[in-house]
Amino acid sequence: MQLTSENYYSQEANKEYMSVSGYKDFAGTYGKMPCEFYGMEKLNGRWEDEKSTALLVGSYVDSYFEGSLDQFKKDNPEIFTQKGELKANFKQAEEIIARIERDEYFMKYMSGQKQVIMTGELFGAKWKIKMDSYIPGVAIVDLKVMASITDLKWVKDIGYLDFVRYWGYDIQGAVYQEIVRQNTGEKLPFFIAGATKQTEPDIRIIHVTDNYLQEALHMVEMNMPRILRVKNGEVEPDRCELCDCCRHNRVLKKPISIMDLTAGI
Repeated sequence: MQLTSENYYSQEANKEYMSVSGYKDFAGTYGKMPCEFYGMEKLNGRWEDEKSTALLVGSYVDSYFEGSLDQFKKDNPEIFTQKGELKANFKQAEEIIARIERDEYFMKYMSGQKQVIMTGELFGAKWKIKMDSYIPGVAIVDLKVMASITDLKWVKDIGYLDFVRYWGYDIQGAVYQEIVRQNTGEKLPFFIAGATKQTEPDIRIIHVTDNYLQEALHMVEMNMPRILRVKNGEVEPDRCELCDCCRHNRVLKKPISIMDLTAGI
């Protein structure tokens, strides 16, 4: 199928193409539990994540900079008052936008072509990417709105991790860089344009260096054979038994042991 901005997120496109978000549904990240069952339920249209306030604030900012704010307002009328103004707990989105726009250096990175779609092949699968700011011959930039840029997250057996690796944004950078290389022959640097939801929004341009991207791409290569077998229906998907999707679909058949309660520790 020919991908467009209208069908990019469709169920049909998600079945034909692997995406970074789809990959993370199956394989997880340090900060997100992997769940093959959840990935398949989403893929088949049987599960949809709840839209949290935090997610909608970030999506509002994304939509503003990609030029699709009018469509976002149509799709999410519940966050606006009858007068068409943002409700109080979403007004922070406009404050973040204002902070970004008064920084020339940040806006330089956001000046590229918006929401550019490219496709390619990686590890036995067709992939799709959609870039927030693509500056041909110069850089790939992805806008992220988050709670904090500098807070570190603790990961068992690893230690403290930055938000980039914790949430798998290095995976995103690695896939984007490789797909752009396949389409243009150029291996471009990947940057995150980060802004926070703090009272005074923090803004940074973060270069995710190639050593981290290569490590992340290697991890994707290791995980893809299993993901493709699950996605193609060759094996049953594993359940994490901890996510909302697993809890919603749980059917009790026998008791668990008290030891099962601490098995993951």
